[in-house]
Amino acid sequence: MSHSIPVSWSTVEAVVPQVSVPAEKLSNYDLVLRCQTGLRPERAAFAELLRRYQSHVDKILYHLAPDWQDRADLAQEVWIRVYRNIKRLQEPVKFRGWLSRIATNLFYDELRRRKRVSQPLSLDAPRTLDDGEMDWELPASDPGPDEDLTTREFYDQLREAIADLPEVFRTTIVLREIEGMAYEEIAELTGVSLGTVKSRIARARQRLQSQLQNYLDGE
Repeated sequence: MSHSIPVSWSTVEAVVPQVSVPAEKLSNYDLVLRCQTGLRPERAAFAELLRRYQSHVDKILYHLAPDWQDRADLAQEVWIRVYRNIKRLQEPVKFRGWLSRIATNLFYDELRRRKRVSQPLSLDAPRTLDDGEMDWELPASDPGPDEDLTTREFYDQLREAIADLPEVFRTTIVLREIEGMAYEEIAELTGVSLGTVKSRIARARQRLQSQLQNYLDGE
């Protein structure tokens, strides 16, 4: 006569050893979930998120404040805010955008504290799309070996054109063209209306294209 033995999940877990997956093999989504479990973010999971996204934070701060000497300190503060608030992130899949907002908000906080306008941003050469708009690409950290004098001259002229843009235009271009934020997100982040965001982007593109058109036509 056979007897059935009730088995609970706790019994199974006690018999079957639990295999811990190394943080570096986890998806970004799972890393965030691990950081949201427990009283504090799991150290290994948080360290892996930092490793994967440190360059992303550095890039944002560089384009927003290229002349600030304390960008490393700002980047550290970004990760302190992430550590303290990651449990509040309701959609782990949106971690990258959430991180971008923390970095950008920190820049605005610091900008208001310093009460000054940042210096020129650095953007790469524009490409004209089918709809006539200008698409922007990030420049490489260092010029490539095949980068010729003409390209370097264009970078110089582009930087000068960017320098002439009001700070609000430069910041809006970064958020839209580099960070890829939606117009609605930019409006919420900068505290202006959706129409103002669209107007700033359109005017910035028009001004840059106008200033660089003679150079582009001569190529």
